Amino acid sequence: MIEFHNATAPAGSEEANTYQDAILPKVSRTFALTIPQLPPELRRAVANAYLLCRIADTIEDEPALSAEQKRSFENAFVSAVTGDIDPQDVADEVAPLLSNETLDAERDLMRRLPLVLQVTRSLAPPQQASIVKCLKIMSHGMHEFQRKAGLHGLPTLHDLDRYCYCVAGVVGEMLTELFVDFEPALIPHRNTMLRMAVSFGQGLQMTNILKDQWEDRTRGACWLPQDMFARHGVKLIELKSGKQNAGYAATMSELVGIAHAHLRQALDYTLLIPAKHAGVRRFCLWAIGMALLTLRNLQNNLDFSAGTQIKISRKAVARTILFTRLFGKSNAALRWLFTSTARGLPLTPLTAEWSEPSSPARTWPKRSIPHIADVTWRETADAQEVHHQ
Repeated sequence: MIEFHNATAPAGSEEANTYQDAILPKVSRTFALTIPQLPPELRRAVANAYLLCRIADTIEDEPALSAEQKRSFENAFVSAVTGDIDPQDVADEVAPLLSNETLDAERDLMRRLPLVLQVTRSLAPPQQASIVKCLKIMSHGMHEFQRKAGLHGLPTLHDLDRYCYCVAGVVGEMLTELFVDFEPALIPHRNTMLRMAVSFGQGLQMTNILKDQWEDRTRGACWLPQDMFARHGVKLIELKSGKQNAGYAATMSELVGIAHAHLRQALDYTLLIPAKHAGVRRFCLWAIGMALLTLRNLQNNLDFSAGTQIKISRKAVARTILFTRLFGKSNAALRWLFTSTARGLPLTPLTAEWSEPSSPARTWPKRSIPHIADVTWRETADAQEVHHQ
């Protein structure tokens, strides 16, 4: 049973809070922009959760570590978060093994794990429970997919759904639990939001996968679905930048359309958040807006060969920020803004399972990752119980 620290615990040391604020922009410019929009009660928890997810990513992405080392270190990391082992021991063992392929800021974040966890320990028990649940699923899932990664891609679109769930959908679920804990008025919408949150995460992650596909290939990985490309006569293992054909372009347009459909769900999710919480809405809307703009650039340049070719401009980001500030409290205006931004994008209907009613027992897309489903509902049962008391 996981024992969470009492909500009356000190709000983290001044050094820990200062470090968290300072390291965030060094490891993510996007989240350094969006997280400060959140109210203080959420801001510390979400920033802390992001940094812990980034540490899990750092371990999994480190090329100098073997698959066995990654699995061992990921388990140790989660145990440090839950308080079962000393985080200093984990930091001392992992940090020196990180190569120069890992950013300096990420290596520093690994070294400072005990400091990051000082903030974690100061969070309310429901917040800690949500973070632990997310990290357990993410660390198990990432390892399973990375272990089988290659230039052949993922077998099916459903496998892509499962991968996106492990790296992004679980984050959406965690954020939903944090939002519901913060605003009790959302409790009646919790199950609906949990379903939409997985779709939200999928939309953002698919956008990144499409944008970063050529950089991923240089690292020996491809997260695109084989079955969709095969229908158009394309073998992912033979794909070369600058030599794409009409079949590749057709499949890419279909995938852009799927990501677009998921982002529509993300907008519906955001509009369930009461308009009075303008900062929480901005946190969501800015991510949706930047993803939509990226998809638009992708669709207009399907023969791109590097992510930098479709990067959105600072001017476009500034416009997104301005318009969402102006229209942030009006659902009708935000729907108009989304439709205007998405004009010209293909829209691929989602499969029926994305419309299934959500419930605490819903297993998709976890159903075909048995040990991850076990982690979700068996090992975190106590965390869920804490949340609902």
